Amino acid sequence: MTDEHKPRMSPDQAQKLREWQNHLYSSLKNQQITTVNFLGRTFVVPPNVHMINPMSDLIGNSILQQIKSNDRVLDMGTGCGVNAILAAAVSNEVVAVDINQIAIDAAKENARRNGVAEKISFSVSDLFDSVKGTFDLIVFDPPFRWFKPRGICEVSTTDEGYKSLTKFFENVHSYLKPNGRMLICFGSSGDLAYLYELIERAGFTKEVIAHRDMEKEGIKVDYYTFLVTRK
Repeated sequence: MTDEHKPRMSPDQAQKLREWQNHLYSSLKNQQITTVNFLGRTFVVPPNVHMINPMSDLIGNSILQQIKSNDRVLDMGTGCGVNAILAAAVSNEVVAVDINQIAIDAAKENARRNGVAEKISFSVSDLFDSVKGTFDLIVFDPPFRWFKPRGICEVSTTDEGYKSLTKFFENVHSYLKPNGRMLICFGSSGDLAYLYELIERAGFTKEVIAHRDMEKEGIKVDYYTFLVTRK
């Protein structure tokens, strides 16, 4: 699979998403270090790390609602550490990974800033490469777009040909406990139908536990948090 992934949508919609990504890329190149107050916590987000956005609370609040004190949690693609830090408000064992060293460094500082550093282990990892053991809860907020990233600033928003998303579902069974569950955030500003296909193909079932829609340039865009479990 390459950047020429054939999305389950009209050519006009696919072209519009590419235009939106180009606009986002221009913004990402100019990103400055930013301090964000989010769900009662403070995060510092440096350039080249995924920014907290107006939809981040869909998965953030879902974590706070779903987490159990005895959960061993994996935050896949932690970015500045938001979801791992929210999970550590309840769980005492959280593993947070990201392919971006800058993100891991920022996440460590944010964990210290929010008083949960001792509950989280951080490491650089390409998906599961550095992950050991199994988990009760896996949190994944993957890139929505299937385009090739044009630099480190775009890695958190684009996944060429959905190579990483596909590989995640091909390998996640080995890291999820038998009764484990996943929280996955995705939206129709990506190829939502392909996500559904991957979930089905891997033998999982999905439930929408959070949803919000918005209109952009006359197009309705839906964002979801899915609770994903084995069939």
